[in-house]
Amino acid sequence: MAYPTINGQTRSRNAARTKQRILDAAEHLFAEHGFEQTSLADVGERAGVSRATPGYFFGSKDELYQAVLAECFAQVRTAVQQGRARTEASNAPPEAILAGAVGDYYDFLASHPTFVRLIEREALTAGPLPEAIPPRLAAGQDALAAIIDDLGIADHNPDRAAHFLVSLVALCWFPIVHSNTLLQAVGLDPEAKGFDARRRNHVIDLVLHGVRGSLPVDTKSVMPTRAASLGDDT
Repeated sequence: MAYPTINGQTRSRNAARTKQRILDAAEHLFAEHGFEQTSLADVGERAGVSRATPGYFFGSKDELYQAVLAECFAQVRTAVQQGRARTEASNAPPEAILAGAVGDYYDFLASHPTFVRLIEREALTAGPLPEAIPPRLAAGQDALAAIIDDLGIADHNPDRAAHFLVSLVALCWFPIVHSNTLLQAVGLDPEAKGFDARRRNHVIDLVLHGVRGSLPVDTKSVMPTRAASLGDDT
């Protein structure tokens, strides 16, 4: 009786799928329980593989943690690059570029709440993030380059673009982190229909108004109708 054989390409695909399941499981567990309270055995169990498999693919828990963060920040960088490529291809005016960048970043965070919880947990516990993760640094550099080159915000003050980026991140980040605290205290329900669309439009409008006078074009004539053009998915 002849038995089917598994060629190298099939083994490679299977290994890649297993590795991705481990990364996904580790991301959720690190976000939910933190680095110290998560073991490689826990990751293996959640990923549906043997307890030894995560160690086989990644070596130590620290190396797995670094791989999780590297993948997360690589996704951020990809989102930034794709958004910038779309706006450059469209020859859009600066205010449209800015609105698109803000919307893309908000959408990324809203669709990756585990990433938000993971980084927030590190900040709250004062745990040191692993050093030398190029995607993390590159994502920030790409975002700054987009702000400086496409919007010209840092023409007279080199720090202005960096402060702008920090403010933008905070506007998008805070409601996700505090969905069960401040938002509910002020009567906002993040699970309500249309909440994300309304919040997204609010952040875009707030940012556009905040940079009025900084863009190399007159945005006063377009900003009053900007929210209407974005729509409200209620």
